[in-house]
Amino acid sequence: MIKTYLCGLTYEEIREISGSGKSHARSIANTLYKKRINDIMLFPDIPGRIREEMDRITCSGILMPVASEKSSDGTIKYLFRNEENLEFETVYLPDKKRSSVCVSSQSGCRMQCPFCVTGKYGFRGNLSVRDMVSQVIGLPVQEKLTHVVFMGMGEPMDNLDNVLKACNILSAEWGSAISRKNITVSTVGIITGVRRFLKDSKYNLAFSLYSPFPEERSLAVPAEKKYPARRIIEIMEDYTSDRNRRMSLAYIMVRNVNDTDKHLEGLKSLLNGSKIRVNLIPYNSIPGDRNISSLPERMQQFKHELIISGISASIRRSRGIDVSAACGLLATGLK
Repeated sequence: MIKTYLCGLTYEEIREISGSGKSHARSIANTLYKKRINDIMLFPDIPGRIREEMDRITCSGILMPVASEKSSDGTIKYLFRNEENLEFETVYLPDKKRSSVCVSSQSGCRMQCPFCVTGKYGFRGNLSVRDMVSQVIGLPVQEKLTHVVFMGMGEPMDNLDNVLKACNILSAEWGSAISRKNITVSTVGIITGVRRFLKDSKYNLAFSLYSPFPEERSLAVPAEKKYPARRIIEIMEDYTSDRNRRMSLAYIMVRNVNDTDKHLEGLKSLLNGSKIRVNLIPYNSIPGDRNISSLPERMQQFKHELIISGISASIRRSRGIDVSAACGLLATGLK
C-alpha cells in the first residue's frame, strides 16, 4: 500500500484524510510541523484508533538532509534528496539576533542567469511542498530558526503554487507558526507570478535587479527580455503602502561592471520616490569567471549616496563562501 505523506499537507487536508475532528487534526498538524515526530504511533493527544488508522494509510514524510558542510563563519549547507532523486541545497545562517534558513524551490533553475552556478547546473525539476517544508522542519537546528528566505536554488515564481502553500504551512498557527513578516520570497521577475504573489499573500518580496539598464540587465538576467524590471518595480510599488511586509531590491555589485557612477544614477532614477529598500550584495565569482566583487569602500559609497537620495539601503555580507553556500553558488556541491 502506498502511504500518503503528511508533510506538505494543510490542516484541512490532514483533517480530511484522517477523518477526525478539528482538535485531533490540529494536534496532528502541530505534532508534525512543530515537534517533528516522525513515528505516527508516537503522536500524542489523539485516540488510539485514529493513530492506528493514520499509521496504516499515512507516514510523516519529513525529509532529512543526506549530507552537510559547515563554513568557517558558522553557516551550514545541507543537501537533500527526494524519492525522485532530485537534489537540492539548503543553507542555515545563524546570527546573533536571528537565525535564517535559505530554502530552494527547485532542483536547479531554468532562468539561465550566467553569473549564477545554479543556472549553469540546469533545471532538474520543481520541488514539492513537502520538499520545501522539509528544508525547514527537517533541519537539526529547526528550533533555532526565526526567518525563512526562499533564495536558494530555483526561481520561486516558476513554482508558485507550491511555494505559496509551503509559506502558508510555515506561517500557520497550526503549522510552524513563523511570522509572515519573517518569510521572504526572492525572484528575478516573472510578471504574472509577482502580481499573483503580492495579491494573494502577505509575505516579503525581494527582486533581483543586477543593472538598472534593460539592455545590460538582459545579458545577465535573460528574464528581462520578457519581464522588464521597470514593470516589476511598478507592480511592487503598488503594494509598498502595506507596512506589514517589506519590498526590497537585491543588487549584486560587480567591480567596474555595474558599480559605476552611471549605474548609481540609473538606480536612483529607477527608484526615485519609491519605498523599496535596496540590499547591496557582494558578487561571488564562479569558476571561469573573471569578474570580481566591488570593493567594500565602493559599496559603502553606493549605500551612502542612495540613502541621501531618500532611498533606503543596506549592505548584505556574504556568508558560507568557503563551502559554496553564498548567493549564486548553490548547485548540489555536497555528496
